[in-house]
Amino acid sequence: VPISGWHGDNMLEETTNMPWYKGWTKETKSGVSKGKTLLEAIDAIEPPTRPTDKPLRLPLQDVYKIGGIGTVPVGRVETGVIKAGMVVKFAPTNVTTEVKSVEMHHEQIPEGLPGDNVGFNVKNVSIKDIRRGNVCGDSKNDPPMEAASFNAQVIVLNHPGQIGAGYTPVLDCHTAHIACKFS
Repeated sequence: VPISGWHGDNMLEETTNMPWYKGWTKETKSGVSKGKTLLEAIDAIEPPTRPTDKPLRLPLQDVYKIGGIGTVPVGRVETGVIKAGMVVKFAPTNVTTEVKSVEMHHEQIPEGLPGDNVGFNVKNVSIKDIRRGNVCGDSKNDPPMEAASFNAQVIVLNHPGQIGAGYTPVLDCHTAHIACKFS
């Protein structure tokens, strides 16, 4: 959208200073949107849907031991929903436990949804059993599993020398930080 913030052209109202500009068209799920101003273009953006229908995936960002409460893993819900009473499994450690409570911004909430950064209290799990990079999921609905191998498209920037089979770089994926080996 061609605009002039200085003169306000095509910001909130259509301008006569750009007769060559015919406007924009965008196909959306709800139909076709058309407009000429920046405000109309912003209003036409559809908010992303939260994938609550998919299995729970919550990569751990950290794990805390809080006196009087216990072990509290924290992370961002990527897919699914986490609720108190759920039995969850952590991959790749295969630790299974029950969620006692879920909190966001120091307030207890009934459930954590995709996009929420949550902390959740777990039963009978030591801070030594789970760590940053583990993935939490529902033990009854497609629990997360460790991958023995995977294919990846890798982009290497500024690496001296040659890379081939046997090279062991450190992989950073979500919150995991672990060595892997090229085969």
